[in-house]
Order: sequence, then C-alpha cells, then structure tokens
Amino acid sequence: MVGEARTVSAVGGAVRHRWIALAGLCSAAGLVWLAFADLGVALPTISTQQEIGLTDLQWTNNAFSLACGALVLAAGRCGDLYGRRRVLLLGVAVFGGFSLLTAFLSGLPGLVTGRALMGVGAAMILPATLALIPPLFPRAEQPKAFGAWMAVAWVGQAAGPAVGGALTSALGWRSLFWIAAPLAAAAFVVILRYTPESRDEGATGGVDLIGLLTSAGAAFCLLYAFTEGQSAGFGDPLIIGLLVGAAVLAVAFVFVERRVREPLVDLRLFRARDFDGALTANLVMNVVFAGLSFLLALYLQTVRGYSALEAGLLLFPSTLTILALNPVGSRMAARLGPRTPVAWGLVLLGVGTLLAGVVSTDSPYWLLLAGLLVLGAGLGLLSVPISDTAVAGPPPELAGTASGLFKMSSMLGGAIGVALFAAVAKSTGAHRARDEAEAAGLTDDEIAQLANALSGSDAAAAVLDKLPAGERQTVMAAYQEAYAAGVAGSMKIAGLFALVAVVLLLLLWPRRSPLSMHR
Repeated sequence: MVGEARTVSAVGGAVRHRWIALAGLCSAAGLVWLAFADLGVALPTISTQQEIGLTDLQWTNNAFSLACGALVLAAGRCGDLYGRRRVLLLGVAVFGGFSLLTAFLSGLPGLVTGRALMGVGAAMILPATLALIPPLFPRAEQPKAFGAWMAVAWVGQAAGPAVGGALTSALGWRSLFWIAAPLAAAAFVVILRYTPESRDEGATGGVDLIGLLTSAGAAFCLLYAFTEGQSAGFGDPLIIGLLVGAAVLAVAFVFVERRVREPLVDLRLFRARDFDGALTANLVMNVVFAGLSFLLALYLQTVRGYSALEAGLLLFPSTLTILALNPVGSRMAARLGPRTPVAWGLVLLGVGTLLAGVVSTDSPYWLLLAGLLVLGAGLGLLSVPISDTAVAGPPPELAGTASGLFKMSSMLGGAIGVALFAAVAKSTGAHRARDEAEAAGLTDDEIAQLANALSGSDAAAAVLDKLPAGERQTVMAAYQEAYAAGVAGSMKIAGLFALVAVVLLLLLWPRRSPLSMHR
C-alpha cells in the first residue's frame, strides 16, 4: 500500500537470541524514557541550589524533547540507510557519554546544553529500538515484543518521578545524570552481541537536509513560543511571529517532502488511516501525560511540601495500572482491532486526568490516587495497539521512518504538553496572588520575579525576606493557592482535550482496522 516492499537484512523469526536482543533494546529505550521523566521531580531542588526560575527550568526538560523530536526523523532515515543497529549503538554511546558529562556541568546553560546533547542520542535510540523489532520477530510474536517495549517505556515514564526522587534525596540531583552511563554501557554490550543488523537494502541517497531543517525549525518555533509565551504573553509580537513561523515551516516541510527524490518522510504513509489514527492517539497521550506529570511533581513539592522522594512515590500508582492493563489492550486489539482499545484508553485517560485535577492546597490524596489509577489504566489499554499499528503496520523498508514519526509525535507531544499546561497553570489564579503581593508592598519587578520562582526556593526567599513574617506567609499562601488552582484548571483542560480527541479518533480511524499496511 505504501510502495513496493524491499528486502531487509534480518528476517523475522530467524534470530536465535531475539528475546535477549529485545532486553537490550528495551533497556536502551527505558533509559531514554527515564531521563525524559525523572528530572521533573528534581526541579525544586535544582531551583534552590541553582536559583533558576520555573520558566527557565522548563528548558531543561524541553531541550531534551526538542533535540530528540527535531532529529528523530533523520535518525530513523539514517537507520534505514546505514543500519538500524549501527545507529542505535551510536545513540547509546552518545546518550551515555553526554549524560555523564552533564553531571559535572553547572548553571542553566550547562544543564540545557547537556540535556540537548542527550536528546541527540535519544533521537538515535528510540526509532532504532522500535524498527528492529519487526525483523527480529515473526508477525505472531510482534505484539508481545511491542508490549514489552511499551511496558518498559511506561515504567520509565511513570516510575521516573519515583526514581528521580529517590536518587535526588539519597545521592543528589547530579546522580540522575551520572548513573545513566554504566547502564548505557551494559545495554551497548547486549545490543552489540545479540542484535543483528537491519536496514533497507534498496534505499539510496542520503538524509533530506531541507526536510530536516524545516521540520526542526517548525518544532523549535512552536516550543519556544509556548515556553516563552508564559512570561512574555501570547499577544507579544515575537510569540505571534514564532507561531506563524512554525506554521509556515510546517507547510514548507510538506511541500518539500512531496517533491524531493529521497524524502525524510514518505508522505504516502499517511494514506493509511489506521497509521494516522495511531499517530494522533500517541500525540494526544503524550501531550496529556507529560503535562500532568510535570505539573503534579511541582505541585506535590511546592504546594503540599513533600520531598522529592515522597512526590515521586505518590505519583507511582499509575505505573501499576499501566502494567496491569498492557496485556489487556493487546488481547482486545487481537479480537476487536486496535481502534477499540485505543479509543477506550483515551476515554480513561481523560476521565482519570479530570479526577486527578480535583487538587487544591488541602485536597485528600485519595482523589489524586483515583485519578492516577484510572488514567494509568487508559495508558495501559492503548499502548500496545498504537505501537503495533504505527511501527509493525508499514512495510519493513519504512520501519525506520514510521518509528521516527511515531517517536517524534511522542517527544514533541510531551514537550508541548509541559509548555502548554504549565502556561495555563501559571496564568490561572495569578491575579489573586498579584493582588496580595501588591498589598504587601512588593514592586512590579519583585512580583514578576516571585511569579517565576518556585515557593520555598532561594529566589522566592530573596523577594519575601523583606516582608514581615505575617505578610510573608500571606503572600506565599496566595501564590501556593494560585498555583494549586492553576494545576487543577490546567489538568481539567487536559482531561477534556483527551475526551474531545476520542471523537476525532473515531472519525479518523476505520471502525475495524484491517491493518492494511501489514506485509
């Protein structure tokens, strides 16, 4: 359906140690997803020690996502051309090496640069680990293999706050970086020894540089606008210009890909509506989950006063229902087609996010727990069906490109979710907090500094120390209430976004997907 099939150098079912090879692939991917999720819970600690504001702190997360999201398409294409195992091994080495380097860097520029370079390695890891599964396994075993990959990915993301909190509390926040190096080395050895090479033997040409520049430029403009729009305002001419620039570059990308001889993305992939549906669901899932994970990690520490370890453990329960429902989603897809579990998964994700959004400065934890368990069940239901459809569905010669698109939607969705919902959280209720600060006699500059600081940080303390104790408590309580209200409002919007997306998905995806792109 998407062009004539070409042979690949590894034949599914012929790999003797394929399950050991899968363990290496999952380990490499798990490191990436852990790095994507574990830093958020350490941000209040980093803020206190490095005196970095909330908007700037988001760039430590977004630098990773942006670098990965911008380069993942090119990395998938390089895997098709030069060998997926080769690209994967290079990515593991880059990721582990720059993670170790980042542990020794200081200040915001060092953190952002280090995380961006880790994102370069992540871009090479993610599409390759997925694209190597179809040639490793016969078709009957592929859903199980994708299920294992997705389980590890979700454990990395959902358990990331708990792991990050434990490491930050026990060894300091720099341990989040240096600990990845030995783990990456172990994954490198397993992949090198047990994973055969796989490539598109009929591929010619190189990487489409114009396509790479336009896609990366569109992603950067979009994310920069969402992040900086929180402080500059979304009516600022620069922010408007960036949003327009993102749209223009996205159109230019499509125009180039339709005409270039060896495109970065074969646009014929999008003729398959099941592929479109899986990609859409994956984008929505990552926008919602990454946004709420970031906000809740900060809320639990800055509003409720939990430590990094406690906050991570309190967010862990979603992992349990993700793992419990993961095989259920796979079985539902086998009986009913992938559309059904994906749609129900998004419904549960939306409902769970709405439940978790009933948070305040004194709300009981069981409300948040109920929401986490429900949304985790939704993520578990839809994970395997969307990955199996998006990656195993296309012909094998397009596995790298399909995996790149799939992971680009994951990373950019996560970065957009963090930037977008953090912006909503910051703006909701801010006027009330500002009124209290003005009444206490703070200047406009001090109010702006306080609004961009995390409560309890040195930056906030520097502003509040000039106030009498009573007024200091009043102002701090106002900002905590404003942030709690912002988190609650933002998560309700995220939940409604997931539910509305279900309607779009049902219109886009055929009722009974025949997985028409399977070879």
